[in-house]
Amino acid sequence: MDRQERIHRLHRIFRAARRPVAPATLMDELGCSRATLYRDIAYLRDALGAPIERCREPDGFQYAKGEQERFELPGLWLSADELHALLAAHQLLSRTGQGILSGALSPLKARIDDLLAEQTRGRRFPVERVRVIGIATRRVDEAAFRVVATAVLERRQLEFDYRARSNDQISHRRVSPQRLSHYRDNWYLDAFDHDREALRSFAVDRIRVPRRLEEPARDLPDEELDAHFASSYGIFAGPARQWATIRFSPHAARWVADEHWHSRQEGRFTADGGYELRVPYSHSRELLMDVLRYGPDAEIVDPPALRAEMRILLQLAVANYGG
Repeated sequence: MDRQERIHRLHRIFRAARRPVAPATLMDELGCSRATLYRDIAYLRDALGAPIERCREPDGFQYAKGEQERFELPGLWLSADELHALLAAHQLLSRTGQGILSGALSPLKARIDDLLAEQTRGRRFPVERVRVIGIATRRVDEAAFRVVATAVLERRQLEFDYRARSNDQISHRRVSPQRLSHYRDNWYLDAFDHDREALRSFAVDRIRVPRRLEEPARDLPDEELDAHFASSYGIFAGPARQWATIRFSPHAARWVADEHWHSRQEGRFTADGGYELRVPYSHSRELLMDVLRYGPDAEIVDPPALRAEMRILLQLAVANYGG
C-alpha cells in the first residue's frame, strides 16, 4: 500500500471511529511499521490540517470531537482499487449505446488515468482487458440522447418525431418525460403522451429531432409509473393480465434459479431437480423469446393460450428448415 492510500485509509478509520484507535490496530490496518504510521499521522495532521488528537487513556489517536464529519481530505482521494473500479465503470459507460456520452466522459477517464499514474509512478493499466460486450445494441444519435436526457433531468416537456418500429410510420409527439431506462443494451424513454393522454414507452434510437420545451413536465407518482411500466414482463408496458408458468429441465435449473426475470417472479425446484418459474406478463413476445433461448430445456405449462402460441412458433421455425 503506498502513502496516498495509507493516508486515505487513515482518514476513513478516524472518520468512523467513536473512540481512540490504538497504534497497533492502525499498523495492522495499514500494513506498515510504527515509524511509517507516525510519519503518516504527522503528514495528515500538519500538512493536510486533520484534527488528530493523541489520547493516553486508552492509548490511541482519533479526530477531535465534533470534527469527524466536518473535515475532508482536499481534492479527490480514492484508493487504487476504487480508481480501478471507476475505470471499469468508464468502460461500461463509454461502450453503452455504441459511444453515447463517450465524448463527455473522456475528460473523466483522463483524470482517472492521471490519478492512477500519480499513485503508481506512471505505470499504465491495460483498460482494454475490461470487456463490455453489447448484444443487439442499436445505434443512438448522441445529440438526440443528450436532449432527451436533459429534458428528463430538468423536468421539461419534449417534442419529437417518432418512427415506430412496428409499422415504420412517423408521428409527431409532445410528451412529459418520466424516466430514462437502459434495458438489454438499449435506451428507452418512459413518458406521458399529451396528445394521447396516456403513458407510453419510446425507443430512443427511433426518436428524431427532439426539442426541449419551456413548459414544465407533468410529473406522475412513482406508484403509477411502476404499475404501468414495471408490473408486466420485459419492456412492454401496461398492467400484467396473466401469469406464465415455465418448467425447466434439471440441467437448465442451475442457471434459471439464479436469474432475475421479473421483480414479482415465483420459483421452486421440482422433485426431479427441475425448476418451475412463474412470471406476470401482458404481451407475450419478449417472454416467448426468452423461453426459446432454452430450447428443449424449457416448456410452457400455463396458460394454454401461451403454450399454443409457443407451439406455433416452433412449428414455423421447423418449417423454415424443410423436411
